[in-house]
Amino acid sequence: MGWASSRRTGLGLSLPDAEETLQELHELASSAGAQVVGSSLQRAPHPDPATLVGRGKVEEIRAGARAARADLIIFDHDLTPTQLRNLEQALDQKILDRTQLILDIFARRARSREGQLQVELAQLNYLLPRLAGRGTLLSRLGGGIGTRGPGEQQLESDRRRIRARLRRLMEAIERIRSQRALHRAHRRARHYQTVALVGYTNAGKSTLFNALTRSRVSTSPRLFATLDPTVRALRLDSRRPVLLSDTVGFIRKLPAHLVASFRATLEELEGASLLLHVTDASHPQHAQQDAAVEVLLEKLGIASTPRLHVWNKIDLLEVREAQRRVEPASGRAPEQSPIQSSSRGVWVSAQSGEGLATLLRRVDEALNEDPVVEASFELSPSDSEQLALLHRFGTVLSTEFEDDRLLVRARVNTSLLDRLHASAILSQKIPAEG
Repeated sequence: MGWASSRRTGLGLSLPDAEETLQELHELASSAGAQVVGSSLQRAPHPDPATLVGRGKVEEIRAGARAARADLIIFDHDLTPTQLRNLEQALDQKILDRTQLILDIFARRARSREGQLQVELAQLNYLLPRLAGRGTLLSRLGGGIGTRGPGEQQLESDRRRIRARLRRLMEAIERIRSQRALHRAHRRARHYQTVALVGYTNAGKSTLFNALTRSRVSTSPRLFATLDPTVRALRLDSRRPVLLSDTVGFIRKLPAHLVASFRATLEELEGASLLLHVTDASHPQHAQQDAAVEVLLEKLGIASTPRLHVWNKIDLLEVREAQRRVEPASGRAPEQSPIQSSSRGVWVSAQSGEGLATLLRRVDEALNEDPVVEASFELSPSDSEQLALLHRFGTVLSTEFEDDRLLVRARVNTSLLDRLHASAILSQKIPAEG
């Protein structure tokens, strides 16, 4: 059982926003397996350097946690080593801050060796400056480091062991980064373009991924259900070779250690030709969630990557409510249905399939790095490989037999055209319409 505590500072956070972040903390705690039995919201202009929330609030939290028989107290802010130590002493309870909670969720969700290495790296980077805390902290996040007390000699030994482990982790992750770089280079050599899903956690990215690629990636309403990146082929009308990538969701105040540790995974986004920014259109705080995604895209250096906004979960919205949430307050109804393509993005329901055909068309239109052209080809009976490529990666519009030659007209992307023998082209290629 856990007791959640959030703190409102004088940094412009309104009361509704503070309550929303507290609700998100509830969801994070539940995702980590805790049962929330109480919560508290602190309003103060500045953080208390000793306890974050002040002596009076500490007593209030202590009384509330005891009354609810809580065995864990979670703070919706990062705690300094001093604050963590003081709070554990004053409350006589196990204390977690927001970063520790998210790290715990990531540790539970990581399934691949890569994900486990990245989570452990983030945990140890978080733990290293906090080794002077109480033994309960060491046992909680040590990951095999043990439950030793804070004696100076033992602390220095722990630091050496952690630094040595960090070096080994970083070397292993660097090997992963090199392997991923080779895979990306191989895709580029074969003219594969990548479309990557990004968005706030629990926006429905994995459900959309499954709907578009006919896959069965695990989905869950829990936060951070997806940690390990997944790549599948995406079928477009143009038949051009495209890959769709699904990766970890973003969240407000995502720990810096976690972003740095998951760099090998997030680098998959850097090579994307197009980002699909997925938003839960039914969420009352979708604007704040989108702003948090924007901040992280800036930090990753990919904010300038071409992007298509996807408003998901329209099955949870009434049409009028959908218009009110996202369309500008112009005083009149929009001219088009909100689930149609617009300058503001595409409205879809990954659950019901509504709007997916429009989304695929918009994705096809947005991939302008390798445009589709229409061309004619003259093939001989020995050109079976070229004919197979046309059928596999292009759209064959017509075929005619003339003596021992096969005349084919097809829509293909320019990279495929370059792969085909130049002498097979009969007429000059022209941009494909539609």
